[in-house]
Amino acid sequence: MFPALSVTLTVLLPLAAPLQVNLSPRKVLYKVGDREEIKCSMNECPEEVKFSWGSLGDKPLYATYKTSPKESVLIFNSVTKDHENMIKCTAKCKDVSKQAIATVKVYSFAKDPVISGHDSLVLGVESSLTCEVTDVYPAEYTEVEWLQGDNVLHTEEGKPDTQTIRSFYTFTPQREDDRQQITCRASLMLQDVPPDQSTRETTMSLTILSAPSDVRVSGSTTVPVGSALSLTCEADGSPEPVFSWIILRPDGQRVRVGETQELSFVNVSLTDAGDYECEASNRIGKKTATVTVTIHGPPTNTVISVSPSEPEEDESVTISCVSSSVTESRLVLSKLQDGAETELVSDEGPRISLSHSSSSVNDSGLYICKAFNDYGSQNASVQLLVQAHPLEVTLQPDLSIITVERGSVLSLSCEASGCPNPHFTWKGLEDKPRYRRNDTQTAVSQLNLGPLGPKDDGAFICEVKCGSVVKSKYTEVKIFSFPSRPTIESSGPSLEGEMTNLTCTVHDVFPADRFRTQWLDGETELFSQAWSFANGLQTLSSVFSYRPNGGDHDKNISCKVSLEMDGVPAALAEKTASITLAVHYAPRQTTITVSPQKELKEGESISISCLTDSAPEGRVILRKVLDGEETEVASSEGARTFFTIHSAELSDSGDYVCEAVNQYGSHRASTKISVQAPPRNTTVKVLPSTLVQEGQNITICCHSVSFPPPAIILRKLESGIDIYSPNGTFTLINLTPNDTGLYQINVTNALGYETEVFSIHVMERLSSPPSRWNVFITPFIGLGLLTSAAVMLEYLRRARLKGFYELSKCEPATV
Repeated sequence: MFPALSVTLTVLLPLAAPLQVNLSPRKVLYKVGDREEIKCSMNECPEEVKFSWGSLGDKPLYATYKTSPKESVLIFNSVTKDHENMIKCTAKCKDVSKQAIATVKVYSFAKDPVISGHDSLVLGVESSLTCEVTDVYPAEYTEVEWLQGDNVLHTEEGKPDTQTIRSFYTFTPQREDDRQQITCRASLMLQDVPPDQSTRETTMSLTILSAPSDVRVSGSTTVPVGSALSLTCEADGSPEPVFSWIILRPDGQRVRVGETQELSFVNVSLTDAGDYECEASNRIGKKTATVTVTIHGPPTNTVISVSPSEPEEDESVTISCVSSSVTESRLVLSKLQDGAETELVSDEGPRISLSHSSSSVNDSGLYICKAFNDYGSQNASVQLLVQAHPLEVTLQPDLSIITVERGSVLSLSCEASGCPNPHFTWKGLEDKPRYRRNDTQTAVSQLNLGPLGPKDDGAFICEVKCGSVVKSKYTEVKIFSFPSRPTIESSGPSLEGEMTNLTCTVHDVFPADRFRTQWLDGETELFSQAWSFANGLQTLSSVFSYRPNGGDHDKNISCKVSLEMDGVPAALAEKTASITLAVHYAPRQTTITVSPQKELKEGESISISCLTDSAPEGRVILRKVLDGEETEVASSEGARTFFTIHSAELSDSGDYVCEAVNQYGSHRASTKISVQAPPRNTTVKVLPSTLVQEGQNITICCHSVSFPPPAIILRKLESGIDIYSPNGTFTLINLTPNDTGLYQINVTNALGYETEVFSIHVMERLSSPPSRWNVFITPFIGLGLLTSAAVMLEYLRRARLKGFYELSKCEPATV
């Protein structure tokens, strides 16, 4: 019994010990980004413990774990805000489960505050500084302070559900704030945060910006010409100002002359004088200061002028002189006479003048103005030319060349201006007066010409004299005559292949050397002729020689006469005449046509047409050829004739010839017409008789009219034996009584057939030899069969030549 009890106690003793879950740590504060672990263990379990992890809020753990028989480790590889949780560890030993809970808190405070706006503060302008604390958690436990030294300027607390805290400090910068230190301090007021991680701060130096002020220019501002000039510009401001210089010209123009603090000139001139503006600027603003620079020197801009600039005799004229000078100057006006200057007037000041109330040519000359002061002098001069009356001559029409048609009227008007009493003269290039109804008024002379002719062709000059001044105007009058269109004449009918002349004539033209005659075939030039000059009106005749061919008939040939002269209206400069060529030639291309066809049946209608080409048209004749002779069936004048057979007969078959004839020759064409008909009018003759003695011979002749040629068959009705004959003639030799009986002639062609039946009676002799019908008939049958095809072709050829087939008559047979 004891051993059994001992075993039982050994098994039950471990189960009596209490089970406990050990969780470490149970309350923690983790920093975002760190790697952390929570361990869960149950050491009192004699077997392998089963662990499980979870959260009280059914929130994901975002962690991994590693488990051994007695312990499980929950691992946070990189802590985030999501790991903030109430974590439950459950350990199961056999059927007993135990739990333990750990509280996990998380914080983030990894970066120092960032201050912005400290370098863009403007003096006297309300500004804001920004302090930004990023990636902070929990933000509601964060406090931000602005400090200057130990003085707290502004405090601000963070708000929940944000990771970035922005704090603004607004103030109005003063000049003493420049380069002062300001601090932004952020503190995380969370228990258990290590002290070295609970506070972060950033300190920056303030930069106070200000626009330039108190702009000052130093340096001498009054200097003589040729000396050095130096101006220096100074100003206060932040950032440090930059300087530029602008000169203000007297005309209001602003010219930039420098981009430095100091403006220097090595050798000044009078043009360097003026107001100089120094501009000090930075990105906050700008300000200017202006000084006036005075340059002492000799007079400048000395100008002498005459008004009016080109005076006429007896006209008032004024000579004026002006000069510029910083100091007072003296002006002297002189005239250069015989190489020496003669003073006319002088005075102090910038202007001096001299007037002539009634100028004369003697007042002409060189006038000199001299301006001088303590620093030097300057001269100016002008040439005065007192002119005689300004004669101007104009001619109307104002053309160098005037082109007018013969028979027209032309008026030339010459006008003089600038002269009270002009004298007019009209002349030509030969310097001889040309008067033609010269109408002269006070200032206008008009020359009336007309009707104009070739003698008026040439130059016309209007010469005007006014005192000692003589002026003229020139024009050239060009006369042309082209009154009518050209005409074309032919040397006669144009015969194909023979030389023919066409003459183009145009009458009363002038000037002949400006005309050109062209012979044209459409747009193609065939011949061109230019003409030489001749006095007076001319008649121009151009001859064009050519050798026509048949294709030139009805061709349109033009003669174009052109007047190549400037100023001639386009409608008058070109005239044309045309002629249609009539080329004569013998008949050709003669054709004969048959409609509807050349082969027809008897009784049908047929039309025969003849057509030819000839110039001039002649006569067209249609003939029928019969036995070598031609018989006219139709004819007409012109290029065509026509003949109709309304009901064709066999006799209408044959050759037809069309002949075209004119005075230059003839041309023929031919065709063949075939009229077809079935056999008819068939007759049979038996020679010498249908009643013959035994042993005699007979000839059977068949006559029929038909086309195409018929096949002719002789048949003994009783025996059914057929004999063929190419010509309708059958010869029966040495007849016997057995040859007695009824016979049938069958005449057949493609259109029909006709038969004739007759009887033959052979009388028996007293002493009759054996019947020899087969002896004689059989060879003929064989002969007919062998030769029928060849003979039929020959007769067909002969029949076509005649137009129809008619069997020939046969002679009586001999016994």
